Amino acid sequence: MNIPGLGDLPEGCGLVPLPEAGGGRFHAGAEGVKSIAATRDGKVELISFAGHSLAYVGSVLGCGAFYPVHPVRLEPPVRAVLMDLDGTTVRSEGFWIRILEMTVGELKGDPALRFGKEDLPFVSGHSVSEHLMYCIHKYCPGKSLEAARSLYLLHARREMAEILAGRGMKGAFAPSHGVGKLLLELKAMGIKVALVTSGLYEKAYPEILSAFDSLGFGDPRDFYDCIITAGFPLGKGRPGTLGELCPKPHPWLYAEACRVGLGIGFEERGAVVGIDDSGAGVCSIRLAGYTAIGMAGGNIIESGARALCGRYCETFEDVMRYIRGR
Repeated sequence: MNIPGLGDLPEGCGLVPLPEAGGGRFHAGAEGVKSIAATRDGKVELISFAGHSLAYVGSVLGCGAFYPVHPVRLEPPVRAVLMDLDGTTVRSEGFWIRILEMTVGELKGDPALRFGKEDLPFVSGHSVSEHLMYCIHKYCPGKSLEAARSLYLLHARREMAEILAGRGMKGAFAPSHGVGKLLLELKAMGIKVALVTSGLYEKAYPEILSAFDSLGFGDPRDFYDCIITAGFPLGKGRPGTLGELCPKPHPWLYAEACRVGLGIGFEERGAVVGIDDSGAGVCSIRLAGYTAIGMAGGNIIESGARALCGRYCETFEDVMRYIRGR
């Protein structure tokens, strides 16, 4: 399989051939379209032409978008590293999946509800609304997204308050193994570091604060060169910020962190890498125009996004070797 912008891909790379894409706008073999493929979870469709490709990021909320697939090549020395939060910097996915299970269980009237392995690519790495819409369609059709979001925020705020009070889930926000050493090495090399998450600020910031406290690193705002979150949730009587319709795998969070937060232009993208453990995350990095380093332990393989990784690493030691050009 050859996809301009990605190159020649072997069989078993995780991408699935499709006859059409973009909500029926493009068809394989028609109007210049050479082939169409998608990640296994269907979140990103790749439409190949003779000399270029487009990516279509769909949405269960009905707001899809097309993006060019830019060729990328790592051009050392690396100037900036963009890092995901949940599952990459902090081990917290289990906590947030449990919050989703509580929410869906209450909606369904089944407090014992637990997700299966097949659900995991769809309940991590995306926005809260995307996760909830998937769960509603599968577990409690007919329930409203608004009701689900209200319950989710209620459970999340209660459990976060319990953790901050020292009574909540133990180890919910533990720093990932080796992440402290990685961050210190990057700083020592003069590399800019940004934290990028699809999570809302009210859930994301306590996570990194807890992890930094465990590491003895002080205030994350003093350490990171840029922190980008999905902002603040919309609620009755108060404004929200953009975040539910442009999360990973859309490129905007990573693009904003690099271009606006770090001041690195698109023409310098070869000196930038992103690190993420989710399929949505590596797609987001790649569509933003940067080299994606996929971390094992997330859902990259299950979601079918391995082909979008410039490197797939088991440990942060592997990441540092790649960044150093070894």
